[in-house]
Amino acid sequence: MIDLRSDTLTRPTEAMRRAMARAEVGDDVYGEDPTVLALEERVAELFGHEAALFMPTGSMANVLAVRALVQPGQEVICEASAHIARAELGAHAAYSGITMRTWFHPRG
Repeated sequence: MIDLRSDTLTRPTEAMRRAMARAEVGDDVYGEDPTVLALEERVAELFGHEAALFMPTGSMANVLAVRALVQPGQEVICEASAHIARAELGAHAAYSGITMRTWFHPRG
């Protein structure tokens, strides 16, 4: 079973490790990694967008997504058990100057 709850929870199978070892690689900084480029193109196609951006971790994707929607000095309002408030800890404030305003609700 592959558990996609977290990018740190699932351990790669031997077949996954072999595929990673055989993957064609290049310098992603210069846009020369064919595997990353193919993945970005495929995801953009799946979602009907012009382009996609590979994020190596879920935390990085969450912080970037919040930053794309919220300006520095503003706050995100969410229930205290919301993943972005609970799991990203202070990353939003540290990287983007965004704070979290939370409240508790019995049903989350």
